[in-house]
Amino acid sequence: MTYSTGPVIVWRKGVQMPDTKKGEGMESKARVMGHPIHPILVPFPIGLLTTAVIFDVVHLITGGARWAEISFWLIAVGVIGGLLAAVFGLVDWLAVPSGTRAKAVGLAHGLSNVVMVALFAVSWLLRSGAPGDPGALPIVLSFVGVGLVSLGGYLGGELVFRLGIGVAEGANPNAPGLGRTPERSRGGREG
Repeated sequence: MTYSTGPVIVWRKGVQMPDTKKGEGMESKARVMGHPIHPILVPFPIGLLTTAVIFDVVHLITGGARWAEISFWLIAVGVIGGLLAAVFGLVDWLAVPSGTRAKAVGLAHGLSNVVMVALFAVSWLLRSGAPGDPGALPIVLSFVGVGLVSLGGYLGGELVFRLGIGVAEGANPNAPGLGRTPERSRGGREG
């Protein structure tokens, strides 16, 4: 599969990408206090849903209903967090230039995560009648879901670390902090 990269290609941060105006299509569009919202939110569903699977394993080993009940509630909160993160991920994906590899990787990232959230949501619904005794199918769905968490995380890393999506323009090890210009970072001295 080939991707159109637009008329002009430049190298930024060691990555070949379409030449855009500052921040156009590369920096996150949904931000709070200068930080992209999507990567702020994604650790919550990842951690909650992965921990739910760990508690399912403990439930299978010990037979303790309490572990399955904890998993039930972790899944509920993880699905809500995943849906919230997806909204901001979609906002960022819509800003990625069309026809690029980043757009295709972003689509695969988003779809894998939507399927993952759906699997966990179905798992939660199947557990709702008896959270302490979920049966095999809800646990299998959670195991498949956590595999998709790994795939989605890998693809998200590809977007940020290899393709530079969501990375602030001018990012470097000595970039000034938020609200600071290079001059203010040097104590107000020019040069």
